[in-house]
Amino acid sequence: MASDTDNRAENLQELITHARVVLWDFDGPVCSLFSGHSAEKVATELVDWLEGRGLRGLVTEVERETLDPHLVLRAVGARHPGSDLVAELEERLTQEEMRAAASAMPTAYADPLIRTWTALGARLAIATNNSPRVVRKYLSGRDLVSCFAPHIYGRTQDLHHLKPHPHCLNRALNAMGTAPGDALMIGDTPSDYIAARSAGVPFLGYARNERKARLLREAGAVSIVRSLQSVLTTVRGQA
Repeated sequence: MASDTDNRAENLQELITHARVVLWDFDGPVCSLFSGHSAEKVATELVDWLEGRGLRGLVTEVERETLDPHLVLRAVGARHPGSDLVAELEERLTQEEMRAAASAMPTAYADPLIRTWTALGARLAIATNNSPRVVRKYLSGRDLVSCFAPHIYGRTQDLHHLKPHPHCLNRALNAMGTAPGDALMIGDTPSDYIAARSAGVPFLGYARNERKARLLREAGAVSIVRSLQSVLTTVRGQA
C-alpha cells in the first residue's frame, strides 16, 4: 500500500509533468514582500490616512482588525469604484509595496526553481494582487525578470478583479495561448486557490507554516508543500 508520502510525491510529479505554463503568486511563493516592512503597519497607515480625510466609515471595524492592506483597498474600492479616492489609495499602497520590495526576503528555493523551470522550457508568469511595478522591481534585483517578462499580471485600479477573481490568471492564459489544464498555479492563500479553481487551473499550495496549510486545506486545496525544495527536486528530475 502506498504511503501518504508516496501519494504526495506522485501527485506533485503529475502536476509538474503536465505543466507547460506555471503561474506564480508573488508575495509568498516568490518572496516574503513585507519581511522587513510590516504589512500590518501599512494597513494601519492606510486606515489612518482615510480617517485623516474624515472617511473612517469607509472601512468597518472588522476590516480594520484584519490588518490586511489589500482588504482595506478592496473595501474602499467596492464602496467607491473608479473614484479618484481609490486611485490615490491604490497608489499609496503601491508606494509602500515598492519600499517593501527593497527588503523583501526571497522564498527558500524559489530562485533556483524559477531558473531551473525556465531552463527546462516551461513558461512562467506572475499572477498577483500586488502592483506589477513592485514585482518588476523585485525580480530585477534578483536578475529574474527574463524568466517572466512580459507575463507579469498584477493589480490594476479595477479592484473587483483582485483574486479570488480569476482575472489575472485568465489574462496570463490568454496572453500565453495556454489552456487552463496545461498550466499550474502556485499560491499560498485561499484566494489563490479559489482563483485557480475558477480559472480551471491545477493548483499547488505553498504553505510555510501549519496555519497557512490549514487555511489552504479548509479552502479545498489538496496538493500542498511546506517547502519549494521538493518542487525543485521534482523539476530537476524532469531533465
